[in-house]
Amino acid sequence: MIVIIPDVLTVDEQSQLRLLASQSNFVDGKETAGFRAKMVKNNEQVAKDAANKRQLQEIVVAALNRSKDFRRGAIPFRIRPPLISRYRPGMTYGPHIDDALMGSATSRDRTDVSCTVFINDASEYEGGELVIHSPFGVQEVKLPARYAVIYPSGTLHEVAEVTKGERLVAVTWIQSYVRDERHRQFLSDALEVRDKLHTIDPKMVEADTASRLYTNLLRMWAET
Repeated sequence: MIVIIPDVLTVDEQSQLRLLASQSNFVDGKETAGFRAKMVKNNEQVAKDAANKRQLQEIVVAALNRSKDFRRGAIPFRIRPPLISRYRPGMTYGPHIDDALMGSATSRDRTDVSCTVFINDASEYEGGELVIHSPFGVQEVKLPARYAVIYPSGTLHEVAEVTKGERLVAVTWIQSYVRDERHRQFLSDALEVRDKLHTIDPKMVEADTASRLYTNLLRMWAET
């Protein structure tokens, strides 16, 4: 399930992220790449010891948690601290799959959902498409500033070479309460129906039925 989420960031949050990023030290992105991903990763990321790294991460996480569409699609249990990634001309990230587990040896998160938040606008660079090799074919994603996209972490994906300008994004991973992407899709559909019926008439029997269906499916599939 690939979900495009508009306006995750506010204009002020986008401005803050751009300013903080411009004041940050960037290092080789290979520092945070997995075993095989190191061979195909060519980008830059805000350094682990950057003074404003935590502030950057907190802005992104707060924006995601505030988004109803993000919560519906990801059903987040934990959100990994985001990486702020930069691609300049000639930089790319070849085909790879995200690590199944991330974090320290004593605190691991399972990665169910991957997320890219677009900090600068697509008009500011050429190339740089997020290419997702989905079961339904190759999907290219290049979104306006402040948008986000989420997709299953087990999906092969890549970032096309940036040929002009600069691509600035935040990337993070989510351990969902519901690990199976099919179940997350069913829950998203059930929630959409529930909310629609509630809007039509909150007292109608069908609204109660849809609410019961969603709640009990979530109870059946959720892991804590």
